[in-house]
Amino acid sequence: MAEILPVKGFRYNPRLPFSIDALTSPLFDVVSLKQRQALYRNSYNSIHLSVPPGPDPSESARRTAEHWKRAGILLQDPLPGIYVYYQYFRLPGSDREYCRKGFLCHIKAYAWEEQVILRHENTIPAAVNDRIELLEQTQMHTSATHGLYTDDNHILERFMDESITSPIYESEDYQGVRDVLSVIHDAQVIQRFVDHVKDQKIILADGHHRYEGSLAYRQKMLAQHPAATGDEPFNYHLMYLTNAAADDLRILPTHRLLEKLPLAPDVFLAKLQEFFTVTPIDEAYDLNEVITGKKWAFGIYLRGEAYKVRLKPEVHDQLAWPLPSEVKALDLTVMHYFLLERVLGISAEEQRQYPGLSYVRSFAECLSKVDAGQATVALITNEVKMEEVQRVCLSGAVMPQKSTFFYPKVICGYLFSSIQEDEFY
Repeated sequence: MAEILPVKGFRYNPRLPFSIDALTSPLFDVVSLKQRQALYRNSYNSIHLSVPPGPDPSESARRTAEHWKRAGILLQDPLPGIYVYYQYFRLPGSDREYCRKGFLCHIKAYAWEEQVILRHENTIPAAVNDRIELLEQTQMHTSATHGLYTDDNHILERFMDESITSPIYESEDYQGVRDVLSVIHDAQVIQRFVDHVKDQKIILADGHHRYEGSLAYRQKMLAQHPAATGDEPFNYHLMYLTNAAADDLRILPTHRLLEKLPLAPDVFLAKLQEFFTVTPIDEAYDLNEVITGKKWAFGIYLRGEAYKVRLKPEVHDQLAWPLPSEVKALDLTVMHYFLLERVLGISAEEQRQYPGLSYVRSFAECLSKVDAGQATVALITNEVKMEEVQRVCLSGAVMPQKSTFFYPKVICGYLFSSIQEDEFY
């Protein structure tokens, strides 16, 4: 089902007077303003392609990409390959070093209804539009999305393990993760990867906005070229594929911050009790612990006060959104329906673009922003489990936007791919 191809990648000229560490950057949806400002100071940093500055970002990225190619700042590898990408990381409170093993390739940008690439969460329209413009102007994939294939017997792993012993790059990124890249050029081995994935459905773990940007651009080009065969470069997308059967997949929670409450705080707390059991918590930093593992439980931080809220079980049947049971059972569906829609009056459609609603991974940042007056309320949630993601994907439905934070994030700057006809493959 899933058609993948090797990549004839663009990479930084090794003669540049910078280490690869100085050229990499975070993904567009996680890079902070402070990080951007620091990274922009290096005129060769990959952020100039992935999150371009200026009043016309896409045009800026187009000029940058053209200049970097002409000036030899980016060089195209002479042979197509499967790029092996390993990420070594640790989690707080654990001595274990994890290694997420995967590979970068081109994959056809299948429409959602084809059920080859399976999404699990909604997107925010403005962010998709930005990605379409960037791809259309640069004709380059500047950062890979993250997809999950299945390899219960870890057949592909031995080829990747062998390749990674001869790395192209090895660096430590902004997350404290050790990233290692290598490449496989052997045509027979590459075919093993192609054949293994071709009968599978791929779960899109991270990068829904970038994938939808590729999909929208493909649909636009197909409309302009009715005689297209389906093999044209615009049909393909850059993806990092990792094994859903491995034990190195980690999903961290993504909390919600509301800049302003549409209700007075006392009215908000009173209305919560219609649907939730509300329990004051003495120490705000205990919120993570008191909700961990508890179904339909959330933390609320408001005016310096912390509360544990848990949906009253008998209320769940009131969840009126037309969703399959797999989605209705999710903590975040409960939060978005009962707390945001029923209590605060923000409809499902409004939530996708609601001004002042932001998504933050760091628990400590949520508390500090409320304390600093940069947000009125923090909504603290549990992590989503991989089994939940798989159940939702197979149901054909989607989770609320920003439901998952697969960790660690792929970094930008190791590899770029082109969809120009003379540079593709």
